[in-house]
Amino acid sequence: MNVASITEMWDRLTGTQPDPSRWLVGVTALLALGAVLVGDVWRITRNAVTIAHEGGHGLVALVTGRRLDGIRLHSDTSGLTVSRGKPHGLGMVLTAAAGYTAPPLLGLAGAALLAAGHITALLWGATALLLVMLVMIRNAYGAVTVVLTGALFLLVSWLTKAEVQAAFAYLVVWFLLVGGARPVAELQRGRRRDRSGASDADQLGRLTHTPAALWLLLFYTVALCCLVGGARWLLPG
Repeated sequence: MNVASITEMWDRLTGTQPDPSRWLVGVTALLALGAVLVGDVWRITRNAVTIAHEGGHGLVALVTGRRLDGIRLHSDTSGLTVSRGKPHGLGMVLTAAAGYTAPPLLGLAGAALLAAGHITALLWGATALLLVMLVMIRNAYGAVTVVLTGALFLLVSWLTKAEVQAAFAYLVVWFLLVGGARPVAELQRGRRRDRSGASDADQLGRLTHTPAALWLLLFYTVALCCLVGGARWLLPG
């Protein structure tokens, strides 16, 4: 790869793209809402939330100095991230709390990039994060899911027109923002059926000697605040 090619790629990455039309922003928001609320669709699209959820656990585990053993994604849209380190303390608390907060926070970060016109940076950044995550995947279904998701981002960013890239980027960000609360609601319902205390909220309750309901409230608050803040950036003034 010559210097001119590298310069061109850098210009694409750091450059800005024009704001999309209002109808595109609105349509992608409605499509994202449908992908979250329609049960049959959600059973498929929830895989993307699981990727963000487990990726959040893994990233924070590494940042806080824990050893990340691996990540598994399952066909029922559940996942598991295994890390080693002290079984208590701030690092463990942050790692456990990162799962349910990661999708809406990623959506908020994506909304900030889109508001600044950095559509290409968002698509390439997502591809890079998925590539890093792939290294830590420890099962076949998880590997296939991450590879297909990363390939989709890469193909859209390289082979489609600017309008298609904008539509895809806005759809993804809206989906992360709108879909941030549904997994928390599922967690709340699941805790009523399963009293094993294995959920993230229960684990956080034991780690901090606080009620698990407090952590559910935190997850809901993060999801709602990210949705409101992201919508303010995405919706035309």
